[in-house]
Amino acid sequence: MKIAIPKEIKNHEYRVALTPSVVRELVVRGHRVAVQASAGEGAGFPDAEYEASGARIEQDLDALWDNAELIVKVKEPQPEEVKRLKPSHTLFTYLHLAAEESLTRGLMDSEATCIAYETITDEEGGLPLLAPMSRVAGRMAIQAGAHSLEKAQGGAGILIPGVPGVPPAKVTVIGGGVVGENAARMALGLGADVTVLDKSLERLEVLDHRYQGRLNTVYSTADALETAARESDIVVGAVLVPGAQAPKLITRKMLGDMRPGSVLVDVAIDQGGCFETSRATTHADPTYVVDGVVHYCVANMPGAVARTSTQALTNATLPFVLALADKGWQGALAEDPHFLEGLNVHAGHITHSAVARAFGLDAVDPKSLMA
Repeated sequence: MKIAIPKEIKNHEYRVALTPSVVRELVVRGHRVAVQASAGEGAGFPDAEYEASGARIEQDLDALWDNAELIVKVKEPQPEEVKRLKPSHTLFTYLHLAAEESLTRGLMDSEATCIAYETITDEEGGLPLLAPMSRVAGRMAIQAGAHSLEKAQGGAGILIPGVPGVPPAKVTVIGGGVVGENAARMALGLGADVTVLDKSLERLEVLDHRYQGRLNTVYSTADALETAARESDIVVGAVLVPGAQAPKLITRKMLGDMRPGSVLVDVAIDQGGCFETSRATTHADPTYVVDGVVHYCVANMPGAVARTSTQALTNATLPFVLALADKGWQGALAEDPHFLEGLNVHAGHITHSAVARAFGLDAVDPKSLMA
């Protein structure tokens, strides 16, 4: 298999799809790996390490894409990358299509086979390739929220743990999944007064038991969300509906009741965001203010800690990349129904129902492609 690793070009995205050690695993199996020059430098992996692992360093971007069969990336392809895709390509990366109709239609027009990390499942119903970056983003959400609370950043000037005689910040996390638990864990570690909202009583029971009552667990209702918005210094949006747009849980009207200088951190922004006033921002310009409330909505949060994120991501993607390289996309997906859930677009058709519903389109059953 001819495999290409392009350099990520999204704003302030420093991750790389594969580490040199993963490249070595592919090369020893007889695959040919081309890495765009300097693709790994942002994550601390120089070209020399890739060459030592058996990769070819490619200076010519046209040649990198034209000669590839399997293209492995981190973030969704940018417009100039979509134009490079061909029907013969298999693209393996994060896509988050439900929030990006133009990207979805661009991938359909390319007729490439597009497999999304974030919709691959496992036997427990988890999302094994989303989880590593969810852990990173959840932990970073509290760092970002703490920084945004500083007066110089437009915040209320509150220190998360407080000091003796001064109470800590109140942090509410909406969603008790991987992102939410990691955000709550970080906030607890910093000494915040932490509340987690979720609609799953089972999940709330798990968190209550795991943290021995150190965090508050609340069943999520419209009433509870309004109270959280009114009383919190930081609200972290950590709600995920796999493959679909995130629900809008904090409305514009609720902002009027929030404390001036409070902070919303929307980790669901890749899926359209779970606050009505959310819009994607970048690491270069991460925040904006609406009705006195600071919004942090960076769409590639883990890119700021590129080395940690790259290593965590490739630990998870390695067996899937090996399967694609060894068996081709049809062979790999036919053998693993959980891997098949990752197929989002093929030959001009949407193959994931949640993505199709987001745009009122019809989906092709991916199982029919395995015949």
